[in-house]
Amino acid sequence: MNTVSSKQTPAASFQLGGPRAWWIWALSVAFVIYLFSVQTGYSIVNPEVKKSASLTVEQVASIAAVYTWVFAVCQFFGGALLDRLGAHKVLPISVVLVTAGVFLFANAESYGTLLVSQFVMAVGACTGFVGAGYIGGQWFGMGRFNFMFGLVQFCASLSSAFSVNALQWGLSEMPWRELFNFVGAAGVVLSVLAFLFLKNPTPVESTGGGAGAFVHSVLDALLQVAKIPHVWISALICSALFGSMLAAGVVWTPMLMETRGASPATAAFSSSLLWLGLAAGCLVIPALSDKIERRKLPIVIGIAVQLACAGALLYLPTMSIPVAMVLNFLFGFANAAHMLTFSSAADVVPPQLIGTSAAFVNGLAFIAGGIMIAAPGSRVVSGIAAGLTDHTLAIAEYAATPITYSLIASFVISLIMKESHPARRR
Repeated sequence: MNTVSSKQTPAASFQLGGPRAWWIWALSVAFVIYLFSVQTGYSIVNPEVKKSASLTVEQVASIAAVYTWVFAVCQFFGGALLDRLGAHKVLPISVVLVTAGVFLFANAESYGTLLVSQFVMAVGACTGFVGAGYIGGQWFGMGRFNFMFGLVQFCASLSSAFSVNALQWGLSEMPWRELFNFVGAAGVVLSVLAFLFLKNPTPVESTGGGAGAFVHSVLDALLQVAKIPHVWISALICSALFGSMLAAGVVWTPMLMETRGASPATAAFSSSLLWLGLAAGCLVIPALSDKIERRKLPIVIGIAVQLACAGALLYLPTMSIPVAMVLNFLFGFANAAHMLTFSSAADVVPPQLIGTSAAFVNGLAFIAGGIMIAAPGSRVVSGIAAGLTDHTLAIAEYAATPITYSLIASFVISLIMKESHPARRR
């Protein structure tokens, strides 16, 4: 048993699914969009950061690595904190930490301060995406958890598709430090709103034990989730699908489209089509899953469609550019099946461990995503060293091999996973 217990206190004044629920959910999603913009921003301004802070290439890479790995580690604890403390004691502090990290980053004059800024941002960011899913489940009921989490990913995907252009425009209008100070100012406004409104519909009360007992309860929650085989199956499928999406969006698709003869602008737009497809899929696939009361079937079909799209893009050399762009959109659309892995994990854990299960799945997916982003790039280098030229379909095929293998592995795992929807589970 947990040494720190939580209980829900009735609060009839709060209406699940009402206008207030939508407002609070929208604030949690605004935090997710803010995070995505900040994360995207570093990749855009790092040449200016390198110059103004006199950094080496290795230091620029290590700054990004600090954020990635701190976020990945903290991610596993973010959901458990939400389960134990509730949204009001966790999410506003998370917004403040990210905002503080942004200001540190904008005004950093040294390598050490830049590292600290990424550490602070990563600690705050670990509850962002999971927190928005948690808010959806709390304020709309677990019957709509799947649909509301899909809407979170829809908003996040749209922000990924458009935030790059917005930040690039901002950078063309002002120095990077000024730009990020404005981003930090937006975070201050979001912090105030978070403290005023972000909360559970019924307060979470923690009793007894002190800090040691609290830490023990968080670790115990993680252990309880990790003991459930189905959660691992869901996490592995999510890792393969989301990792493939990141690798395709960041590395593989622009290179592949250019080898097919697309202009750099068209290749970049094709990458955006992946995220737009994912956004559209997140509106359809989770809702369809709830309607047919199945998780497994949409996951299996989604992976099969992604494999078909990837195979056609890689192994049909005479395909026209417009058709290839449509396939990129379909790949992203079908990738929305990865959102069902969060719902499938939530189906098999107690209600008080929903946040922990989401964080567990997302943590593994984020780690896999980092690995798979690096994998295509490293294979390009080794492929060129082996004699392949860097502007042929052969090098694109070689680079995409990790993506293809991960999709095949996830397809096999999805075939053996059990149906978890509460209406179908025996």
